[in-house]
Formats: sequence, structure tokens, C-alpha cells
Amino acid sequence: MSAARDAILARIREVPRGIPAPVPRDYRRLGALDADARVALFCDRVGDYRAEVRRGLDAIGELEGRFAVPPDLPQAWRPRGAVEDHGLSPRELDALDGVVTGCTVAIAETGTIVLTKERRALTLVPDTHVCIVETSQIVELVPEAIALLGTEPATFVSGPSATSDIELSRVEGVHGPRNLIVLVVYTWGESRWLGP
Repeated sequence: MSAARDAILARIREVPRGIPAPVPRDYRRLGALDADARVALFCDRVGDYRAEVRRGLDAIGELEGRFAVPPDLPQAWRPRGAVEDHGLSPRELDALDGVVTGCTVAIAETGTIVLTKERRALTLVPDTHVCIVETSQIVELVPEAIALLGTEPATFVSGPSATSDIELSRVEGVHGPRNLIVLVVYTWGESRWLGP
């Protein structure tokens, strides 16, 4: 056993040391799509992940049951009977029907929603996550989103939780919400509604 270990360590010692070559960074850092195309691409990609995508806030009034909300969620975005999260336990969160949140930024190219303000447990424990995305929060590319986030800790959500680890069969709800509903809403101050 020690002979094999010695042989491996000897090979490691033979590897030349020095300053590694710079990593080429020739990928796109800025998107080229206009606002309409960004929103359309985002909605298309989110739908590819089996998330439900809707335009506007009408779905908030249609939610039935008890939904948790972060304390700073705007009043207009809250469903009837919303339960504010002031440190709800995992058991309390699991007893709810879902959660409604906003997002920090959304990425059109990957259909990803990025959360930074909400507690991870709030968005991972309930079975349904309703996320409101304002059109002005949608960027085209991942590098644009990373530049906006800086070093802030973030949760990246690309569709409902799912895994295919077990015999390559898709199972939803293993690591987070089984259902993701994305509401894309008009941003105040924009000249018009983006998209159909």
C-alpha cells in the first residue's frame, strides 16, 4: 500500500510548478437583445423547466390556502391571508401551501431566478413557490446577473426542484418546491407593457 502511495506522491512532485496561464475570458458579458426579446426569451426558458409562467399579478388573487411571504414583500403582491415570515420553523413552513416572493434578478438565457433577500428555508420548504419577476429585473446573460449581485450570497432557481439521480427517473420536489409559478409583471416607470 505504501509503495503505491509513494509512487503517486512522486508523480505529483514531478509536476512543474509556476504561474498558471491566464484563463481566456472571451465569453459574452453583455446581452444584445432588446427588452421585448429578453422578456420573451426568459418566459420561454422558464417554461422549458416545467414552471408555470403567467403575465401580470392576477394569479395572486387566485391563490387558495396559506402562503408565507417575506416581511418586505409589497402589499399588492400578497395573497389573502398571507403569513409573514419572521423566522417560521421548517415544520411551520411545511404546513403552509406555499410561498410568494420577489426576486433580485432573472436571467433570460438560462431561465433562472436569483434570490438574495429571502431566507433559504422560506423558499425551499413549502411545496409551491410563486415568484414575482419585474420586467426590469430580467437581464440576458449570466455575467450581467453576476455583475449586479457582486459578492452577495444568492440562491439560483431554475425551475421546480427535480432530480433524476434514481434510475434516471425524474422526481420533483426532492430538494425544494415541487411547483414553481413565475409571474412576470410590468415595472412601474417603463413606457409600456413588455410582451403580449
